[in-house]
Amino acid sequence: MRTSGAVIWLSQWLLLFVTVIELVGGVSRPTDIKPGQLGLRYFGQIDKNTEEVYAFNYTSSPGKVDALRVFVRSDSDDLEFPVLFVVRQQKAVLSWQVPLAFRGYYQMTYTYQDVSRTLCPHDPEGQAPPSEQLMYIDIASMAPSRVQYELIVTRLLNFELLTGVSMNFSASPSQPQYFLYTFPEGVDSVVIKVRSPNTYPCTVVSVQDIACPVYDQDHNVEFNGIYQSMTKKAAITIRRKDFPKGQFYVVFVIKPEDYACGGSIPAATVGNHTWNLKRVKHIEVTITPSINGSVYLHATLLCLLFFFIFYLGAFLVFFIHHFRVQSKGHDLAASPDEGEGTVAASHPITTSTPEGSSYGAIDESRQRRGKSVPPIPRPRAYSDSSADEESDFDGIPEMDSDKNVIHTKTFLYVSDLAVKDRRTISKKYKIYFWNIITIAVFYALPVVQLVITYQTVVNVTGNQDICYYNFLCAHPLGLLSSFNNILSNMGHVMLGFLFLLIVLRRDLLHLSLLEAKDVYALEYGIPKHFGLFYTMGIALTMEGVLSACYHVCPNYSNFQFDTSFMYMIAGLCMLKLYQTRHPDINASAYAAYASFALVIFLAVLGVVFGKDHWWFWVFFSIIHVVGTLALSTHIYYMGRFKIDVSNADFGIFRRIFQIIYTDCMQQCSRPMYMDRMILLIVANIVNWFFAIFGLVFRPRDFASYLLGIFICNLLLYLAFYIIMKLRSAERIRPLPLFCIIATAGVWAAALYFFFQNLSSWEETPAQSREKNRECIIMHFFDDHDIWHFLSATAMFFSFLVLLTLDDDLDEVRRDKIPVF
Repeated sequence: MRTSGAVIWLSQWLLLFVTVIELVGGVSRPTDIKPGQLGLRYFGQIDKNTEEVYAFNYTSSPGKVDALRVFVRSDSDDLEFPVLFVVRQQKAVLSWQVPLAFRGYYQMTYTYQDVSRTLCPHDPEGQAPPSEQLMYIDIASMAPSRVQYELIVTRLLNFELLTGVSMNFSASPSQPQYFLYTFPEGVDSVVIKVRSPNTYPCTVVSVQDIACPVYDQDHNVEFNGIYQSMTKKAAITIRRKDFPKGQFYVVFVIKPEDYACGGSIPAATVGNHTWNLKRVKHIEVTITPSINGSVYLHATLLCLLFFFIFYLGAFLVFFIHHFRVQSKGHDLAASPDEGEGTVAASHPITTSTPEGSSYGAIDESRQRRGKSVPPIPRPRAYSDSSADEESDFDGIPEMDSDKNVIHTKTFLYVSDLAVKDRRTISKKYKIYFWNIITIAVFYALPVVQLVITYQTVVNVTGNQDICYYNFLCAHPLGLLSSFNNILSNMGHVMLGFLFLLIVLRRDLLHLSLLEAKDVYALEYGIPKHFGLFYTMGIALTMEGVLSACYHVCPNYSNFQFDTSFMYMIAGLCMLKLYQTRHPDINASAYAAYASFALVIFLAVLGVVFGKDHWWFWVFFSIIHVVGTLALSTHIYYMGRFKIDVSNADFGIFRRIFQIIYTDCMQQCSRPMYMDRMILLIVANIVNWFFAIFGLVFRPRDFASYLLGIFICNLLLYLAFYIIMKLRSAERIRPLPLFCIIATAGVWAAALYFFFQNLSSWEETPAQSREKNRECIIMHFFDDHDIWHFLSATAMFFSFLVLLTLDDDLDEVRRDKIPVF
């Protein structure tokens, strides 16, 4: 039994051997490819009854790594019976077919009859290569009739990329390219810069470890290493620690379609097949050393030094102010009887006050000269009721009829709108501060978790299309891919903290005057409430934190991290500007934050639906215009415009018509509140322009469009405030004047750098990289980093303008300070 089994086994192997001998046309003696020899070319025919096998011996050139490249062509266009090519090396097997087919979107198939591949070098690590290396190329096909083919084997003389030396080459979907790079001694980080004169075809640039096989096909290039899609530009920073062997491959794969780079399907198609498209990409690649650790240190110190200058300037101003106060106190102590005067009592302003009767003028006889006799205080109605803090717009605690009388006076003064108990109002504005801290904590924690997840995904998968950096100036540190964009946000945090210190000092000085029952703290100047200022300082700090989080991995999904607190800062500044001379009727914290939440909700809807849906722009424009009109009405009537909608009858329309007829038609030639009317008309024109612009052009960057609306309204209100202040014969002291000039200059410079777009998450990653540019400061900071520096500085100066603008009124009675 054992003998018969052995006979059967031997007969099967003999039959298999005979079959192979019949099928194989024969293995030729290995052909030597000698060092310096460019290559060999073969022509042949193949069908289902034959198979061709070519053997080659090759030896690497001394002192360098050589690679072989195999080019094949076939006249067959039959996808059912392609010609198969198999390359067998010592440690790798590579195979493909001709025609080579690629799958695309919408079941499209793209076929190529010219294919070339670079064979994986046997010894890319620089070790002593063996004297000879053997390679086989098998060619077979199941075609029923003979198919002609061409085979060319060439040696790549420029397989290694050199530091600082550009290499130019071409690639196509069926003919990818890759090259070897070795870190020079003393270089720990390099930047791979890739450029092409043409936008398309779309390309993938990949950096892979030295291992076989090399993933250089459209369907597998994303399996390994770090990669980016590319049109005209690409840049990848590589650190030596990520490649312990000190070497890596740079792979270039041309995609069969341009969808990934924002293109479209090729027009010339035959059915669902597209043959031999001329998708050739001309590429230039240059590898240069990146910055070293000393540049990181110097850039960090420069950033800290720049913002510490503001601390030094603030402490210098504190010292000068303290010195002047002490000197003034000594002068008063030395001559206590000089310049004594009597401060006149306050006289109520009635509705019959003529327009020309010192509207906003400063009575010099009531200026502070030495000691003064406290004025006769007006009776105040104090209330600590929590009900005052629950309404959206707090009013004066008298009966509604009294409020209507006061609010509808032709000329209002701060004394008319500063009647409520100071402690009640202070509590109201402190709610802003505590609420924004709560919002910041609950907002920032998931943001930090999310961006850490994004960064981890980028580091693990190597997909650098997830984040929209300026890759030509993206300096990694640790797990962070672009440390410089995060570091430049330090200014928001440092200046926000400095502003908090400035406000705290002013608050403590004011409290000390109140405890001393100083008449100038009680009855003179703008009422001091610092809750909104503290809130603005926290908002500026959180803007830096969330902007840094956004720049960990900037993309379409997390844009709101960078803009949410910008909306809040603009809104808070407008609220503070309004609260300055309307302390009793400003919006409550709950209404304000609810409005901010609505704005952020609209911003998210705009990014999601604003690009391709006209109905969103109609919806947003209606909300924008109606909201502007409602707010204008509330401001014009000082919160006293109310329509009773409890009666569900048509009488409401009659009452609305009567209000419009009385206040608009009858007084069209001369509105009751001229200054407010002018401001609101201009504001409505500006906002209607924004609404029409949005409907017509539908800007793609809805977040910036919405932020522009807020900024324009804030600047318009601030300009109106300053004009009215000067018109009322009030003066601007040197410190706020300096801050105004600095704010205007720094904002102009900041906006210049803001509009230097270095990336755009509204486009594809490859299109975004076309905007990438080199660093401009210390080879570390780019234009957007300068925007961070300048915008933080501009917002700090803007806050100082609001904080110091009315310092000239500290010695003016409140019943002489006009409301506008």
